[in-house]
Amino acid sequence: MFKAFRVFVLLVILAVVASTALLQRWQAQSWRRTQVITLYPINMQGDAATDAYIDQLTEAAFADIDPFFQAEARRHGLALNQPVRVVLGRRTRDLPPPVPQHASMLSAMSWSLKMRWWAWRKTPPSSPVPDVRLYLLYHPGDVSGPLPHSTGLEKGRMGLVHLFASRAQQGPNQVVIAHEALHTFGATDKYDPSTLMPVFPDGYAAPEQQPTLPQEQAELMAGRIPVRTGEARMPAALSETVIGRRTAEEINWSKR
Repeated sequence: MFKAFRVFVLLVILAVVASTALLQRWQAQSWRRTQVITLYPINMQGDAATDAYIDQLTEAAFADIDPFFQAEARRHGLALNQPVRVVLGRRTRDLPPPVPQHASMLSAMSWSLKMRWWAWRKTPPSSPVPDVRLYLLYHPGDVSGPLPHSTGLEKGRMGLVHLFASRAQQGPNQVVIAHEALHTFGATDKYDPSTLMPVFPDGYAAPEQQPTLPQEQAELMAGRIPVRTGEARMPAALSETVIGRRTAEEINWSKR
């Protein structure tokens, strides 16, 4: 009898989790109201320069994101005038659980659960209540080499975004933030994970262009501007990106 009761409780929990995920997906893609994206800065390495950068952050550092989404939504025919509103939340000094380096399905599921538990316990309260929580993981502005891979989760509607603590990098930072935000609305990557090159045609801003290369803008979910065969560059700002047709379909901004 007790075993049957445990199975029943487990099934109820699974049903609640599944129904919550479906509700969140519907809320994310119904676009009946503006979706609040709250940003929570974190100093990943604990250095003084990054601390000083975070302390002086204002919403002006993210000012291009709202109008970018507004313009792209209008271009795809979305009726909602302001699809997203970006809000700068309070910083947190607690680091999130590290993303597994070689993620199996089991380790990915385990990390996702740890991440949700961490977010529930460590996210500072904010108003308005966020629909999407993005944790901005700032690294020193003079660090050499690429940053760790950022992650956006549709289930749980949250993301870890690795950024440079530098005013000079605010444009590229906003591109990465917008990219990870779209993952929480159901958008998929449009690049080859082995080469990081945009995939044709969905990863090209203007796939119908002749000649195809060089492209002048990046498809946001591809993240890079193809300039010649096997070569692409990072966009310097959101003004050098667009949300392509396939991505618009995935987030329910347009229909096939």
